[in-house]
Amino acid sequence: MKHTRRVVITGMGAITPLGHTPKELYANQLEGKSGAGPTFRFDARTFPTKFSSQVKGFELGKYIRNPERFDKSGLNTKFALAAAKDALADAGLLDNPKVDRTMIGVYLGSGEGSHDFPNLTLSMALVTPADGYKVDTTGFFQHSMSLFDGAHEHEVEMHTTSGHVANEFDLRGPNYTCQTACAASGQALGEALELIRRGDADAMITGGSHSMIHPFGVTGFNLLTTLSQRNDDPTKASRPFDLNRDGFVLGEGAGMVVLEELEHAKKRGATIHAELVGYGTTADAYRVTDSHPEGRGAIKCIKLALENAGLKPTDIGYVNAHGTSTHVNDLAETIAIKNVFGEYAYKLPISSIKSMLGHLICAAGVVEMVTSVLTIRHGVLPPTINYETPDPECDLDYVPNVAREVKVDRILSNSFGFGGQNVSLIVSKYVA
Repeated sequence: MKHTRRVVITGMGAITPLGHTPKELYANQLEGKSGAGPTFRFDARTFPTKFSSQVKGFELGKYIRNPERFDKSGLNTKFALAAAKDALADAGLLDNPKVDRTMIGVYLGSGEGSHDFPNLTLSMALVTPADGYKVDTTGFFQHSMSLFDGAHEHEVEMHTTSGHVANEFDLRGPNYTCQTACAASGQALGEALELIRRGDADAMITGGSHSMIHPFGVTGFNLLTTLSQRNDDPTKASRPFDLNRDGFVLGEGAGMVVLEELEHAKKRGATIHAELVGYGTTADAYRVTDSHPEGRGAIKCIKLALENAGLKPTDIGYVNAHGTSTHVNDLAETIAIKNVFGEYAYKLPISSIKSMLGHLICAAGVVEMVTSVLTIRHGVLPPTINYETPDPECDLDYVPNVAREVKVDRILSNSFGFGGQNVSLIVSKYVA
């Protein structure tokens, strides 16, 4: 498919459990390091899953002035501000007076802010009788109104993050937020790509941020039976495509990239990291949380991305897989890749960085895009660690355990969210 406006990546930033810069993130992935460990965001000792993949040593004050302005914001906003600052600085757009800031926008796939669990549980305890038979709902609202902080509660809303990013960096172009679960930041990149292609913006800061490492998040995923319970060895818990996988490791963080119209980037002498050339999105329309077992939506999604990029399957050199380490997702993604790529699927290297990072939920897709760009630049594929026992139904090349030197010019990156929201992106080496 021919597009009159080409879109390139000119800036990247990442705050992750494996590092606070794209360079550090990528280096740790190539060494096969894991970000998983005992949960410290809250006391998880009574939970079936007692570990997660958390961002360590993060201080917002290292990135912006007056960080106390965001004391009542959640980690989603704090991570996003830091990653956006680095991406804009990398692109040369942070304090550039020569660009039209009404043509630079924000498109984020960000999750909710941090809930006030202490006061929520206190309000519930105060109005629940000993026999637990009937809750005093009027009393609950009265206690809640006196205990909750309105400013903090406002920050739970997902749209606040994109608003804060726009305000902090004076980005006056289009401003959007989407919440399509695990596909959210991939979706944000794809939609930002289309905004630039059709001329609604010259550049977009886009990506996502999230932290669900809190009692509600972990409880929900435990009830869905999607989290690994390998509490004895968290670093071995995430094992995409392995026969003995038992669920994913919950992660957190943020990733941001600057997408920019090619001529706009060239005119101001920007460094071009790569070109975003393809985007496909579909819905399985199957179940609330499950992907279609035959990869129905994923197959169409990958085909749409190839068509959007004007490429054939054999043009792809590597697949950065969604690869969550759940039985259903890994099998469905493998089926989809086989369907689209045919016999070439067995020659195509595929890996999942979630084996090391855990699942960053709304931030997953964009961090995988950052990794893909660096893979094109350096010619080394990150591995799928903890791959010990092959699954006969998942029989492709998953780059097991050790990074691999392979020169690739085009990468397919998949994000397949809960409920069957599918996104596929194709990033290419930039060729003038």
